[in-house]
Amino acid sequence: MSTATSMTTSASSRTYVEARDVASAVAAMSAGARPIAGGTDLVVGARHGKAPLPAALVGIHRIPGLSDVAATDGGGLRIGALVTHATLVADPAVLAAYPGLADASAIVGSHATRANGTLGGNVMNSSPAMDTGAPLLCHGGVAVLVGPAGERRVALADLWTGPGRSTAAPDELLVAVELDGPPADGASGSSYVRLQYRRQMEIAIVGAGAVVTLGADGTVTDAKVAITALAPVIHRVAEAEAALVGTDGGFEAARAAGAAAAAAARPISDVRGSADYRRAMAAVITRRAVLTAVRRARGESVPVPASDTTFGS
Repeated sequence: MSTATSMTTSASSRTYVEARDVASAVAAMSAGARPIAGGTDLVVGARHGKAPLPAALVGIHRIPGLSDVAATDGGGLRIGALVTHATLVADPAVLAAYPGLADASAIVGSHATRANGTLGGNVMNSSPAMDTGAPLLCHGGVAVLVGPAGERRVALADLWTGPGRSTAAPDELLVAVELDGPPADGASGSSYVRLQYRRQMEIAIVGAGAVVTLGADGTVTDAKVAITALAPVIHRVAEAEAALVGTDGGFEAARAAGAAAAAAARPISDVRGSADYRRAMAAVITRRAVLTAVRRARGESVPVPASDTTFGS
């Protein structure tokens, strides 16, 4: 049985419903409400005049099960939509098998943002500068959505269509993101690196994520590379991946992957950097991400977040 509590603020003519389960949240969304959990983007954006608060909100922060991180039957990882970035940084399963996601989660906003902001909110905002997007794509991320017609699964590559836009219906609630498990054969390592001017409250100027698998002889047998803040949507770069497979994963291979990422970039110019600067930095940041992933695949310890420790690589 679905349950929810509600209140109306007459001064602003806004309504707020607190959902206690997924069904009641979906019902409220079907009636026009917008979901809110951490609110780190929605509330801040309203305060800064970017967009007004919606007339109707449904709080989803008390829904059971959406704050869990658990293994899937296929050996992957299911991350509930309400899992915070701070939780991801500290989770043993994430640190062991998905360190690139920990890299990204560790540099989202500020300490307060990471303590309250959720992965689900990050994913559904569909920002091309979102830090967690590149590692999620590299790990085969799939969004689990629930709407009036039931549950459906959408690859993140098919979910994001542009800044702030997705293929999710207005009455569909993201309940989890599922990731592929580590390869059965070979050693795998991942990383996320971004270009940043400061360590707190920064938005990615350029970012890159990488997942690399090494065979018994140390040769790269599989590679995933994705770039951030370099196109209308975060996306993988097939040419960069091809440049790595069959190589030793060394500097020259990583440099070739970086060049491919730069060629695939479609950056804009804004107050944080010109398009030419972003394209040049795409090669550097991708190279660093690849080399870090390879080091981790070889069993080397690279502290999280990798962005703080990879300069000079």
